[in-house]
Amino acid sequence: MVPATGFTFLNKLSKNNNREWFTENKTEFKKVEAEMKLFFNVVFAELNLIDDLESLKIFRIYKDVRFSKDKTPYKINFSAGVVRTKPQNRGGFYLHIENNNSFIGGGFWDPNKEDLFRIRKEFELDVEEIQEIENQDTFKNYFGKITGEELKTAPKGFDKEHQNIEYIRKKQFLVTRTFTNEEVLSASFEGEIVKTYQAMLPFFKYMSAVLTTNLNGESLL
Repeated sequence: MVPATGFTFLNKLSKNNNREWFTENKTEFKKVEAEMKLFFNVVFAELNLIDDLESLKIFRIYKDVRFSKDKTPYKINFSAGVVRTKPQNRGGFYLHIENNNSFIGGGFWDPNKEDLFRIRKEFELDVEEIQEIENQDTFKNYFGKITGEELKTAPKGFDKEHQNIEYIRKKQFLVTRTFTNEEVLSASFEGEIVKTYQAMLPFFKYMSAVLTTNLNGESLL
């Protein structure tokens, strides 16, 4: 389970986001951090039972402020990401624990130029499969629909009047499910994470199939 002390520490950190306070409270942080790492590793083991996963990355609380307007030195969240085993499996999964702002995210955050073009060409041909996934009851209840940054008009080489332009102009393909503090601290939260991942799997598998085949459906692997 996520320890209640996690939110307690993050709440205090948000009000004292400076190196002096953090140094004075380093012992408390290390204890909470160890509990969160244990939780993330348990979740990773559970997810590995239902999918072929490559790695777990637990993100550090220290911020890189070199290119940020916000110069506070610490994040006010605990987070971890899961990567599916490449090249056959694509897509990432992200777990974010923050006071009154916890969520699970997944999808394709920053596709490279070649992958993005391949996805757009697929959507230019047909969006029936991706729409079927979006219209599944569990998918709609958990995520609503696929979101992400998108162009205001059509990408170069595509018709801005195309019937599938809503999908073609996307630059990211993301899904998100939010949780309250009470839900995060409940005994059922680990199970909800697994259910959320399972709800993403049809999306992951479809996009993986697109990115590992050509437009004729022939394997590129």
